[in-house]
Amino acid sequence: MCGIVGFIGKPDSDETLTRQVHFMAESIFRRGPDSHGEWVDGDRGLAFGHRRLSILDLSPLGHQPMISSSGRFVMVLNGEIYNFQELRTQLEARGATFKGTSDTEVLLASIEEWGVQKTLEASVGMFAIGVWDRKTHKLYLARDRFGEKPLFYGQCGKTFLF
Repeated sequence: MCGIVGFIGKPDSDETLTRQVHFMAESIFRRGPDSHGEWVDGDRGLAFGHRRLSILDLSPLGHQPMISSSGRFVMVLNGEIYNFQELRTQLEARGATFKGTSDTEVLLASIEEWGVQKTLEASVGMFAIGVWDRKTHKLYLARDRFGEKPLFYGQCGKTFLF
């Protein structure tokens, strides 16, 4: 199942943002009782939270939020990428290496190699994702074509939440 949460608003301390996103993630505890994680960028007022139901890559290498190998992208994923093995094979042929066996890591490597749009076009599955590009300071939110995984978003004051 899993669950993702996040927001971008006014800059604040990493501690304050971590506390806030942790509270959000705890509100969806039932979606992922196996583990949780938070990632914040206080300078940008951005926070990601994740609740995990361990299905693929049960090791700590599947922990989220996950940072790409270059450090450029940060992602939270709810769902499953059915063709991630195929994508992984294509990426390995282009020289990519992987630490774990999760579809999240493969999706991040795909985004680094092909960009967000082409990765989404190539991905088959049921998913909702949040991706932060640390270089361009852009937040991407996306879900599968059929909307099987929920992705709710809104605004509270000047803060955008999902």
